[in-house]
Amino acid sequence: QVQLVESGGGLVQPGGSLRLSCVASGSIFSINRMGWYRQAPGKERELVAAITSAGFTNYADSVKGRFTISRDNAKNTVYLQMNSLKPEDTAVYVCNAGITDRSLKYYGYWGQGTQVTVSS
Repeated sequence: QVQLVESGGGLVQPGGSLRLSCVASGSIFSINRMGWYRQAPGKERELVAAITSAGFTNYADSVKGRFTISRDNAKNTVYLQMNSLKPEDTAVYVCNAGITDRSLKYYGYWGQGTQVTVSS
């Protein structure tokens, strides 16, 4: 069994910063792509940023230059550094990872989400 647990969300003023973390634990053989999605009220879930096991990254146009995704493979952890936050970044941020478990089955896993609110 595999779990993803996010942390680091909260309330921040416009222009502020937050750092999200997502730790994968359980019966893990390897982790491929890891990413962050977000969903605001009344909107569809959208990809924010993703990173491969080799470190290749991609970002939504709306966050380029402000957000940075990184990962620590030794800790099975992915991070999202969010700077220059805007009210429109307010959403539930959810971690996603493509994981091969120890029975060598591959699944996409989701965390429970962490709320980010940008407001003065």
